[in-house]
Amino acid sequence: MARRSILLGVAFLIAALGTTLVVLYVQGIDARAREGQEMVEVLVASDVIKPGESVADAQGAGKLDKQEVVREALAEGALATTSSIRGQVALGTIYPGQQIIAQQFGEAGGEETLTIPDNKLAVSVELTDPARVAGFVTPGSHVAIFVSADPELYKPDGTTQKLSPFTGLLLPDVQVIGVGTTSVAARTTKDEDGETTEQVPRTILTVAVNQSEAQRLIYAARNGDVSFALRNEKSKVADGPGVTAADVMPAAFPGVLR
Repeated sequence: MARRSILLGVAFLIAALGTTLVVLYVQGIDARAREGQEMVEVLVASDVIKPGESVADAQGAGKLDKQEVVREALAEGALATTSSIRGQVALGTIYPGQQIIAQQFGEAGGEETLTIPDNKLAVSVELTDPARVAGFVTPGSHVAIFVSADPELYKPDGTTQKLSPFTGLLLPDVQVIGVGTTSVAARTTKDEDGETTEQVPRTILTVAVNQSEAQRLIYAARNGDVSFALRNEKSKVADGPGVTAADVMPAAFPGVLR
């Protein structure tokens, strides 16, 4: 009888332990599901802050608001208070909706100057709104850069061979150090119905790169179309052969192997 009681007690303890482990496992799943969805407070520009405008003046004019965003959408270096930039001025134009980061401010007299990281070069490219993630790219952002091109192979005999148009990764992780003003340029396209001209907003963005990256980026911008993809510390980017029409629409290209 005593032995039976002991066995029942052991079984009860095992069942209780199993239940506890299941509860802990479920709680772990819930925690991982909520990871990155936590709401955090951040300072955001509610109106245009001009170069040279002080933090105090911007606050006095109601140009700084606090907003809650999910942690995954928090810009690197984003500020929740102005304590670390008190007494400083805007180094460049800050547009409504931009999260406030320390790199956007500095000592008076440094307006519209660039802070270039050590051993890096500053290179600027002009992008349309979609190619710069609809304006969400700001100074301090990290981006992956892609290029779309219609390449030609130049042969030793002087002839050329057209290769398949493709889109591929150019640079996996580049820091944006400046965002210029937006201008409007006319773009004309041709189709079977004739020519169509539309007004396209374009913005100059400046990034910090090494010499090899600068050469690749300048070449890509002059010979193809460059697009930025905003990334965070959890973004995963891998180099590869890129994609062609055969990858995007395989049914239209039967028998084509990549």
